[in-house]
Amino acid sequence: MGDSQAWTATPAAAERARSVLAAAWSCAVTAEGSREELVGAHTVAEDGRVLLDVPEDSALVAAAICAPRGEPAAVLEFADVAPVPVRKRIRARLWLSGWFTSEEGKLAFQSTRVVLRQPSGAVVVDLDEFAAAAPDPLAIAEARLLTHLADCHPDAVERLTRLVDSDSLHGAVRVQPLAVDRHGLTLRIERTRAQADVRLPFHRPADDVAQLTERMHILLAQAAAASCPRALQRQRADGDG
Repeated sequence: MGDSQAWTATPAAAERARSVLAAAWSCAVTAEGSREELVGAHTVAEDGRVLLDVPEDSALVAAAICAPRGEPAAVLEFADVAPVPVRKRIRARLWLSGWFTSEEGKLAFQSTRVVLRQPSGAVVVDLDEFAAAAPDPLAIAEARLLTHLADCHPDAVERLTRLVDSDSLHGAVRVQPLAVDRHGLTLRIERTRAQADVRLPFHRPADDVAQLTERMHILLAQAAAASCPRALQRQRADGDG
């Protein structure tokens, strides 16, 4: 069938965790019984260490100085928020437990435990795999790509629903693009009182935006050749009445 959707891989837990870390703009830090919300204050080293730029009078500086070396002294929490407005916009949460050290005027956080929670459940990420993993190549651009798709090409989103099993579309009141990574596109199907996610895998991974564009064109071509799901036809007919 030519470009059939044979590629069904999803990001490994370590890659997903590093993607959440790479794309996050804010984080919550709990240390010495206090909690601070930091915005735009962290960067990520190649090995996954988080570097925080905080004021000298921050409680985190005292926590870094006073905590026993090698013992977990803080927890960093990152939330992965869907860029397109949907119900339950938190797609994943990432927790890093560990301790701080001072490094070139910043606080460097060394993780001793990494936990990733997704709708499918929580998983403890292997520390070596976390350090070695790279974020998804589309992670930084994902928000821009998804909002463009939702705002400027709603017709394309509707066309892609032709690739979704009609049972999954039963009772659907809205379909939005929820996530995209090198392996595929995820659609959020919202019903009156519930929602479900459906993944449309690419036929092969996309390593940059140009390849993503080509993968999306293939999905849209497949959708154009598919029949319109009956459930969506009923949805549109009900909405027109």
